[in-house]
Amino acid sequence: MASFDPQSVLDALSARADGRAALALRGARVAVVGGFVRDSLLGRDPRELDLVIEGDLRSIALQLGGETRPHPQFLAVHVANDGWTMEITHARSERYDRPGALPSVVPATIEDDLPRRDFSVNAIAVTLDGGEVLAPAGALEDLARGRLRVLHDASFEDDPTRVMRLARYVHRTGFSVDRDTSRLAAAASLDAVSGARIGAELVQIVGEPDPLAVLADLQTKLPLAVQRALTQRALDLAPEDADRGLLTLAASIRSGAADQAWIESLELGAYARDVLSAASSAPALARALAAASLPSRMQAILQGVPVEVVALAGAYGSADAVERWLTDLRHVALEIGGEELLAAGLPEGPELGARLERTLARKLDGLVAPGREAELASALEEER
Repeated sequence: MASFDPQSVLDALSARADGRAALALRGARVAVVGGFVRDSLLGRDPRELDLVIEGDLRSIALQLGGETRPHPQFLAVHVANDGWTMEITHARSERYDRPGALPSVVPATIEDDLPRRDFSVNAIAVTLDGGEVLAPAGALEDLARGRLRVLHDASFEDDPTRVMRLARYVHRTGFSVDRDTSRLAAAASLDAVSGARIGAELVQIVGEPDPLAVLADLQTKLPLAVQRALTQRALDLAPEDADRGLLTLAASIRSGAADQAWIESLELGAYARDVLSAASSAPALARALAAASLPSRMQAILQGVPVEVVALAGAYGSADAVERWLTDLRHVALEIGGEELLAAGLPEGPELGARLERTLARKLDGLVAPGREAELASALEEER
């Protein structure tokens, strides 16, 4: 049996605020589990902190303070306090009524909880009172060998999203995949999984150091077509206010009507949905920009287009025009508004907006001198 020093886990907890809060918990049997243990035992910098307990979940969450978001159907609570977040679950056993469904859970011991987890290296726990290492058979050996292995043959049938997590962990950890696990993953299908659950996994993937590598591994499971060179060009053009993870995903989704329905099923936020839906228009935007001779024409083409899609259009072509737009032209604005036109005697109505649009177009094209007076004079011109 491989041997690791659990003190490294406790030391890693002591070095961070959320870990110190966890070590101060009383009134329950508490263990740290999952990626925090895996990375700490390997001498790596751990990321997320997950606790599993035997005891009163509400009492433990209250000890941590901050804001709590309970998920009673999963015997879990999310805690956010002083800049950190933590997931706490009651030790549980679970049953899947059908492949891809969410599990039904009941309280259990920590030892019973570990074998239900996704991969053996994520099923290692260290108790906070005494530093006892708890692990399913073979898990510590898998950690020592850098091997990802499911804990039972029905793992991907119970929760097919584990296929997506497997791809993520391969590239995050650099571990190899156990032969049987690889075979089971190849046969797994995501068809029975809700779009919302797939969307949640995609959000995790685009936060990885190399999300394209993960997405490329999933091209046989999802409607993806990863183009690394295209995506890199788009990322190089993307401004600071762009969501780079969302841009990466947008560049990787295949275009088509069926895929539009899939995008809707992911149940992402409104802006993310807009970006992913508009991504298929990027090649047409690039062609239109190539024919745009004036900044005002670029304004007409790109008005309302998310910056991520604009950057993607630049990756398809017209990179110089897109760079100019993203760095300079999109920030051009008028110093006047409808109030000034009303004060000058124009009647209220849609004509006010039309005059302001025409004035902005002239300003973009360099036909209006700087300053409010010049803009107002331009907006009051009768000539269209």
